[in-house]
Amino acid sequence: MNSSRRDFLKKAGLGSLGVVGYGLLAGCNSPEDAESTLQNIHEQANRQYSQQFNMHGFAAPPLERIRVGAVGLGSRGTGNMRRFARMEGVEIRALCDLVPEHAERAASSISEYPYKPELYSGSEDAWKDLCERDDLDLVIIGTPWRLHTPISIYAMENGKHAASEVPISVTVEESWQLIETAERTQKHCMMLSNPNYGDFQMMTLAMAREGFLGEIIHGEGAYIHDLMRSHLFTTDAYHNLWRLKENASRNGNLYPTHGLGTICQVMDINNGDKMDFLVSVSTKDFMMSETAQEMAEENPVFEPFVDADFRGNMNTSIIRTEQGRTIVLQHDVTSPRPGVRYDLISGTKGIAQARPERFAYDHDGWVPDEEYRELQERFRPEISKRVGEIAKEMGGHGGIDTLMTWRLVDCLRNGISLDMSIYDGVLWSVIAPLSEWSVAHNGMPIKVPDFTAGSWQTNEPLMDIELELGGNTQIL
Repeated sequence: MNSSRRDFLKKAGLGSLGVVGYGLLAGCNSPEDAESTLQNIHEQANRQYSQQFNMHGFAAPPLERIRVGAVGLGSRGTGNMRRFARMEGVEIRALCDLVPEHAERAASSISEYPYKPELYSGSEDAWKDLCERDDLDLVIIGTPWRLHTPISIYAMENGKHAASEVPISVTVEESWQLIETAERTQKHCMMLSNPNYGDFQMMTLAMAREGFLGEIIHGEGAYIHDLMRSHLFTTDAYHNLWRLKENASRNGNLYPTHGLGTICQVMDINNGDKMDFLVSVSTKDFMMSETAQEMAEENPVFEPFVDADFRGNMNTSIIRTEQGRTIVLQHDVTSPRPGVRYDLISGTKGIAQARPERFAYDHDGWVPDEEYRELQERFRPEISKRVGEIAKEMGGHGGIDTLMTWRLVDCLRNGISLDMSIYDGVLWSVIAPLSEWSVAHNGMPIKVPDFTAGSWQTNEPLMDIELELGGNTQIL
């Protein structure tokens, strides 16, 4: 590689991927570093913890108005701001992104509303200045994954609630840090898991809570989405190719939350059951290295990835719970398969499956269309009745982003406990590093931490099927 090419890659922040040639965990520069990191995962997974304050079901004092700041304003973050801007009782006060143009674009996208947010950009620590403001109640985080925990913690330490895109943490140690901070500051820290607000997912939860599916036995979830050429190997989707770096340095289920959230709510994980242990295996890489070679011939920015030891195309992880249930999770962002967020819930009396959406019960096979429509009406969640149609008009993954935003705002304005606690967010996220450890040890089991410190045995379910609604939050 000539000197000018090296200078270009250095300026782009791509001179080193940290683990090229080792292929274990991001941030490791040698096999010794990787082994030390794996050992830390195992130690943190077995950590004993005494709860300071139970944040499950916690309801913060109501806020008549919610003063919002946002960090990370790519397409996702900007879309979030357009949704928050339409919620009654919300004021958008501050916007932050490393790239000045992104912050300016987000501000322009809400210019029709009476907000004049202050912009922060140009520095990797600009988000700290935003969090330190004394006129914010809530910080929305839409940055690359590795900033989710640091910003969430800093926001809570500075007296703000935090709401982060998924995953909320990338290491087991970060998960514990979030728990400790949330319990000590008694500030909400919610992971913005939008799949939990899908009509089918909420309907399945209502069925399970009513006993319609019997005792829940098993669940399956997957994030299977062909992102390779459209997102990973393009310079337009992720700043500084951060998501491609994740896939070039970590081998496991890197994005477990989408398929896991509804399963955990249906199984009453953290409030009646808990995860016990996990095993995980990955295929070898059949596609990404070859694609890196092809793309490097077109654009030198991809040359550092040519020799990367990419994660396998498909990862499969299996979890067993304390009550003897099982969960299968899969992750694949490279194979040429149509986008699938697969969900399946199996009980002693029936089964619910998404994509295609269908139910079966009492051993009679899949219910016919007419009966399915009757079930839809019977178990349609209250939140969908209230704001479902306008949410679909506003969009955001078919409206679920809007439902999630409205629900968060309504809970904070009315002093209602959130649908997902900090324990849920870190548990669903921690599957990633645990799966990396298991893959690196040929599928050996690893303990899943009990972040509730035993309170799962007495906690009551969240996201009640009727959903306690404040009812005074309008969409403008």
